[in-house]
Order: sequence, then structure tokens, then C-alpha cells
Amino acid sequence: MQSTSESGAHAGYDGHKRRKGAKVHVAVDTLGQLLAMVVTPANEQERAQVAELAEQVQTVTGDSVELADVDQGYTGTDPAEAASAHGIQLEVVKLPDAQGPRKGFVLLPKRWVVERSFAWLARFRRLARDYERLPQTVAGLTFLAFTCLLLSQLIHLAFSS
Repeated sequence: MQSTSESGAHAGYDGHKRRKGAKVHVAVDTLGQLLAMVVTPANEQERAQVAELAEQVQTVTGDSVELADVDQGYTGTDPAEAASAHGIQLEVVKLPDAQGPRKGFVLLPKRWVVERSFAWLARFRRLARDYERLPQTVAGLTFLAFTCLLLSQLIHLAFSS
């Protein structure tokens, strides 16, 4: 999420994405519900967050996760070893090699679940920009947004049957 001047010291700069702010790393289940979350400055590498995310996922699920689909930011031997230490095998979902230069939207298998979850979070105005001074506040607001989404889905299911 993009930062403001109020965001304080937890905001970093990601030169690749040309953004100042925080990164929210999430692990979701196949329905898009939050399992684990880590908030870091934008200049932190995705690969370095795998161990903490994997530990949180296994704690929440009771060590039942064996396979995780991740994007290209989590490639390499270090993330794979960090995940395997917690009993998780990482499967990197890459853009098709035959695609060449990006020509519009491409639906990637299984990765769309996480992208959909981030799109749901984008509906919450407070999460559109990083106004918070503490990463714990960003994590709390993200958790609150996922809770609202879950309650909305439960209400929809209750009244649709």
C-alpha cells in the first residue's frame, strides 16, 4: 500500500515497484480467507517473509498445509528451505513463457485467489493508503477488513438459502 508522510518509520521504498510504504504479505485458503499475515516496510524482500508466514499458517491450521502456491517474488532456494522447515512445499506460479511481452490480463491458475483477496481489501478506504505509524495498526485494520468480508459472506449465505 502506498504511504503518506504520516506513516512514519515503518514505511520503506520498493525501487522495483517505485512505491514508498508498507507491504502486506498474506496467506489465504482456497476461499480467499485470511490464514496469516506479515506487514513489512516496502523495501523488505518477499523471500525473507516466508519462514514467518509458514510458521503462522501451520500454527493456525494445525500443521495441515503441505503445498502453497506463491508468486514469482518467492522464488529461490532460501524461501523453499524456509517453507520446507515447516512442512510446506512452495509451488511458484509463473507467467507463461510463450506469452512474451505482457499483452493484457492473464488469469494465472490458483494465484487469482490471492489477487482477489487483495482486490477485496482495496474496497476499504482506510487500507488504500498507509496513514498508520505502526505496522501493528496496519495488520489490525487488515484483519478487521478480512473479518468484515467473512461476516458479509456468512450473511449472504444465511439469507440466500
